[in-house]
Amino acid sequence: MNDNLLEIQGLRKYFPLKKGFFGGTQGKVRAVDGISFSIPRGRTFGLVGESGSGKTTVARAILRLIEPSEGRILWQGKDICRVLGSEMKEIRRNMQMIFQDPHSSLNPRKTVFQSVAEPLVIHERLKGKKLREQVEELLALVGLKREHMFRYPHELSGGQKQRVGISRALSLHPRLLILDEPTSALDVSVQAQMLNFLESLQEKLSLTYLYISHNLAVIRYACDRVGVMYLGRILEAGNTEEVFSAPRHPYTRALVSAVPLPQAEQPAKAILLEGDIPSATHIPSGCRFHTRCPERIGPICAETEPSIRFFPDGSQVTCHLYG
Repeated sequence: MNDNLLEIQGLRKYFPLKKGFFGGTQGKVRAVDGISFSIPRGRTFGLVGESGSGKTTVARAILRLIEPSEGRILWQGKDICRVLGSEMKEIRRNMQMIFQDPHSSLNPRKTVFQSVAEPLVIHERLKGKKLREQVEELLALVGLKREHMFRYPHELSGGQKQRVGISRALSLHPRLLILDEPTSALDVSVQAQMLNFLESLQEKLSLTYLYISHNLAVIRYACDRVGVMYLGRILEAGNTEEVFSAPRHPYTRALVSAVPLPQAEQPAKAILLEGDIPSATHIPSGCRFHTRCPERIGPICAETEPSIRFFPDGSQVTCHLYG
């Protein structure tokens, strides 16, 4: 029996580049360029990488907030790219997203009660006493009191806003939560509390998580497996602790070397990458990382795209060093 709740196969998302207001298409942005991964039920997968690597685009494509250009998105074995109308609406109830900025994800004109109640009104047709009771239960689940119900977003702290967003996402009893930088907008003192809270919530409700972050410490703490993204591709994937303790890909090694650690564990020298991440409109030929790679091995890196190398422990790496 396939134990994967979600499976991504060869996912691509390209955005057309228009020339002027009335002009035609003159190219495309290859935001996500053929990635594959799976998440077993009740487990946590993390996508990590620099800004512009395509992490959030992956999340939006999974929810079909944007339509994928190619590939398959299998939900419990069913390709939801072919699903339309009411059937897709029913599937989407089981997949909810918690957005990066808790303040901008809440309507400033609506109270906490109105924001959390909206999905229940639309999908469950609840009203009156039942609606109020359900909202109170959801807020209690995330550690908020009844007195918070009729406050507006500007009257809440960052952590409280994030909890409101989580309670709203949980209102339809989803099985998958996509967490897009769930702690980046919070104070450092609150970040650990939020991660611990999300972990306890996962155990209590048997949730499956997809974490998206540029913060390796968050991914290392929260995720069972991780995929390291660069320019729309996953360059390395595997068990989180193994990837971070013994990274194979030069890009992963550079990311890990830049993470602040206690003095006894700190690498002798951080690996500095040359330049900035290239534009997704002009992907470098060959290995897309070769323009910044400190370990490039000659013309093959610039001319030939590396294939994926799979290892017995279930990890994978896309690099000519392992060709």
